[in-house]
Amino acid sequence: MNTSDPKARADTRIIAIANQKGGVGKTTTTINLGAALSELGCKVLIVDLDPQGNASTGLGIEPDARDFTTYDLLVDEAPVDQIIQRTATENLFIIPTTVDLSSADLDLMSNENRSFLLHDALRQSSLRALGFDIVLIDCPPSLNLLTVNALVSATSVLVPLQSEFFALEGLSQLMLTIREVRQTANPGLRVEGVVLTMYDRRNNLSQQVEADARDTLGDLVFSTVIPRNVRVSEAPSYALPVLSYDTSSKGAVAYRALAHEILNKTSPIAA
Repeated sequence: MNTSDPKARADTRIIAIANQKGGVGKTTTTINLGAALSELGCKVLIVDLDPQGNASTGLGIEPDARDFTTYDLLVDEAPVDQIIQRTATENLFIIPTTVDLSSADLDLMSNENRSFLLHDALRQSSLRALGFDIVLIDCPPSLNLLTVNALVSATSVLVPLQSEFFALEGLSQLMLTIREVRQTANPGLRVEGVVLTMYDRRNNLSQQVEADARDTLGDLVFSTVIPRNVRVSEAPSYALPVLSYDTSSKGAVAYRALAHEILNKTSPIAA
């Protein structure tokens, strides 16, 4: 079934949110950036590509409501428009996942097209007809086949970087993987930018990590930093983005600023 639409790339920004380190704020950033972009009038689709399914849970998609998931999209090549679910946030949709996705690496091993499955799925004509402006892919905390699928399908990569010691360690491996994907499968892939997360302005370590990141990465680092904020931490337990849970919180203000910065950016960088 060839339903791929090559023009989808030109009209829809597909941003993979990736960092092989866990606990850096990938899912939190995916959910809240998606909500902030939808608040600005963008029609946004989140692809939950992390078998933990936290993006799905954080947006109120209960496990028993996930009849079709990212696993069906990749392994069974199910039609993408049948898997997408609405969230409680206007203009924000999601392709949910379950722990079944954790076996995808093994289940897809014999598929010669295994690195391009998400690429092809996100270019189905039925998805183009739904008119999404931005697709955000919440990647797992590893550089496995799922993350490779995200990088092959994406137009750019957004890297959350936790404001803690050793934050920059491992980033070189991710950048190397991005370059490899660009050379072998997706020559148009760029780095959207690096966003500092869990930032505490009262903490000297956060300030030092920011200084090191800006010295090392330059313009790759967004001006916006995401603060360590209790409202951001509480929101997922209510299955809401922080923009809905506490719209005036520092976390909500920061994610709105990040959304503006992304939309106003002239172009991602070929890092």
